[in-house]
Amino acid sequence: MTQPASYHAARLLTDLLKRVSRSFYLTLAALPSGLREAMGLGYLFARAADTIADTDLIPHSKRLELLLSFRAQFVQDDVDAAAVKAILTALLPHQHESGERTLLEQLPACFGLLHRLPEGDQDRIRGLMPTLTRGMELDLAFFPGDSVNDLTALPGLASLDQYTYFVAGCVGEFWTAMTCAHRPSLAEWNVEDMSAKGVRFGKGLQLTNVLKDVAKDLQRGRCYLPQPLLAECGLIPADLLKRENIDRARPVIRRLAGMAVDHLDVGWAYTMAIPRREVRLRLACMWPILLAGETLARVVTSPDLLDAATSVKVSRGVVYRVMASTILTGACGYVGTAYWGRLRKQIV
Repeated sequence: MTQPASYHAARLLTDLLKRVSRSFYLTLAALPSGLREAMGLGYLFARAADTIADTDLIPHSKRLELLLSFRAQFVQDDVDAAAVKAILTALLPHQHESGERTLLEQLPACFGLLHRLPEGDQDRIRGLMPTLTRGMELDLAFFPGDSVNDLTALPGLASLDQYTYFVAGCVGEFWTAMTCAHRPSLAEWNVEDMSAKGVRFGKGLQLTNVLKDVAKDLQRGRCYLPQPLLAECGLIPADLLKRENIDRARPVIRRLAGMAVDHLDVGWAYTMAIPRREVRLRLACMWPILLAGETLARVVTSPDLLDAATSVKVSRGVVYRVMASTILTGACGYVGTAYWGRLRKQIV
């Protein structure tokens, strides 16, 4: 029997998400079914934009040109197939990670899926992508190169805050708009207030990524730890290339971890505002916060945080523990809040 087009679309989306990000796939799987396709597609477009911006073998100016061409596909009425093909022609020869390569190869199909979505969901994705890619554009404009020879630090906390908004905070707005549109149980939400909380939620997750990936980013010439904070500790960005300077950098790490926790506290309030009966939606918000907390608890104590050869991340066993403790208790707020509280004490 021939399967309907919707089946093949869902299968393509699922396969891509599994290959690109197993962790986000698990979060997506927790969502109510009506949300999965649009949320998953939005994530895949964001990852494609990130791949364009981060393909180091292509000069900055060319990456920026490709990124702007990609952005244009979301602000014009029809997708320019020739422009999409040109993006793929430029990028695919330089993609050696199978998940990223597969995503790019399937980009035309992803645009086809976009046009199958309800008009409201299309509009929300089209609203997200220009803002999200703005952060990547600023990155390419601010950081001059892709190696330690071009190492540059952000000029202040305001720049870091702006960066976290563009690449993640705006996703909180998108998430809020999407869930409010699809879940009648959220009808009483103050959308403006919850969107602001969603922005803080996204910023907390991105700050966690900044701290977790600090050594890897330094090797690419990018120091997201603001220069003034480093100067307070008598450091310059190049000092962070020496792993033995971790103790000198620890005050900066802890300060930014504290900021991340403050944002994630708001994210937890956001999660607890989701009605208890929306178990799947609660889980999809609980898991990223608790896993960010587990990550930050390791970041603030890791002696190897500045070692690019070492990855600071939670084990698969910890992921399963977080999932089990929340699933088995039905996303219980009391249990989850106690878990988050224990993590907070390890971080700040």
